[in-house]
Amino acid sequence: MTNTACLRAFLCSVAVSASACLAAAAERPPNIIIIYADDLGYGDVGAYGATALETPEMDRLAREGMRFTSAYSTSATCTPSRYSMLTGEYAWRGDGRGVAPADAPLLIPPGSTTLGSILQEAGYYTAIVGKWHLGLGTGNLDWNGKIAPGPLEVGFDSSFIIPATVDRVPTVYIEGHYIYGKDEEDEPLRVSYRQRIDSSPSGQEARDTLKMDWSHGHNQSIANGISRIGWQTGAESAHWRDEDIADVLSSRAVEVIENNKDRPFFLYFSLHDPHVPRVPHERFVGATDMGPRGDVIVQIDWCVGEINRTLDRLGLTENTIVILTSDNGPVLDDGYKDESAERIGDHKPAGPFRGWKYSRFEGGTRMPTIIRWPARVPAGTVSDSIISQVDFPATFAALTGRELQENEAPDSFNFLPVLVNPEATVREHVVQQGIRNLLGFRRGDWKYHHPSNANTTAWETGIDLGSRPYPQLYNLAEDLGETNNLAEEHPELVEELHAELEALRAAGRSRP
Repeated sequence: MTNTACLRAFLCSVAVSASACLAAAAERPPNIIIIYADDLGYGDVGAYGATALETPEMDRLAREGMRFTSAYSTSATCTPSRYSMLTGEYAWRGDGRGVAPADAPLLIPPGSTTLGSILQEAGYYTAIVGKWHLGLGTGNLDWNGKIAPGPLEVGFDSSFIIPATVDRVPTVYIEGHYIYGKDEEDEPLRVSYRQRIDSSPSGQEARDTLKMDWSHGHNQSIANGISRIGWQTGAESAHWRDEDIADVLSSRAVEVIENNKDRPFFLYFSLHDPHVPRVPHERFVGATDMGPRGDVIVQIDWCVGEINRTLDRLGLTENTIVILTSDNGPVLDDGYKDESAERIGDHKPAGPFRGWKYSRFEGGTRMPTIIRWPARVPAGTVSDSIISQVDFPATFAALTGRELQENEAPDSFNFLPVLVNPEATVREHVVQQGIRNLLGFRRGDWKYHHPSNANTTAWETGIDLGSRPYPQLYNLAEDLGETNNLAEEHPELVEELHAELEALRAAGRSRP
């Protein structure tokens, strides 16, 4: 079946009448926007029960689209989730796909099949704006020359990115293959994670001068009054001001939409909030009673609103698929003293779930996920079907009629049927990766934790990673908080789930 025929078939399958089906066949393919928050928890959004802050723009997406209650990132940390979402392969299948330093080489081999390349082949203009964190170059990167390979070599037509995380150096944007905004008179940018190259006072030495104090780590080079992980010198004119990042990224995302309004486009809008350091723009300071973490969630909502308002203004809302989700679960103290724990009050960032960022408990990987497509997805619907971000490549390949080969997107399932019927089942199981490659395995209502002797907590955060030297088994239908270990009561089920997980590992794929 051709790309166009496949798309028409799907559109017709959800049309309410023959005339509507005929009209749908004449439409252009839908635009696609993924809004990817960083460390946003299941309980941080009004549509998922948050009451301590207001998120009207995210809630609007839920009112006008489908809200998922069992949607997952593949990992409880950022780099592996992003890798899996773009490639359709669980990151734990390969080495070197953990949390990447900013000077890591590109983790996705150039020319690989990715979500971006699939949509490029279908005639989409593809763009990434925001956090990348999947490595750049091939090693020993010269930040002052051509920075490649990167997003442009793995399926994107344009890129405006934060190289890694905002708490790491370098504190510069990369546009295409080059540092954005660097003055020719600046000293060259130098970056090191191995030895000190910055003679200026560090965050440890000049702690009393910082606009935000650090609690652990994050005490090396200072930029914009905030100390970071790693050392950098040079390119002073190109350094970002943290307070402006959301505005800069949103304006770039709006430009992508405006410049491509007359053709199908895919925008991967990758926010950095509410990741640390949490430094909201001045107009959002005090927006909540929870301090900077609450304030930057309101700032996220404003960013979502910028997308909503732009689509409305250009008449693109009806036929644009907007996906709102997050790379992993929430965290409070993640290296800076921003009172996130002290001012949390009754707010529950992970909602009803146990666990946080870094953890294989549900709170680490079960994500707020909303999909709005007014032309085809019924408004105000809720789906309990299990889906994962690793499913994006297969889903959009199916939408465009692209048949995946055996070695492409090996863990990606097509969840288009769920958008037609929210009760449809497209996958029975999902693998969840915590830090240190701790794996959890959900099949139906049962959740199995593979035994591990790894450290039980994550660094100074004290977060329980779920590591135990014995198996854990939870019935999520009765125990969302994963508090009652039923492994001893159901040894045969433990053995069955363990064998199934090991078989998925050995097979190198899980897609049928």
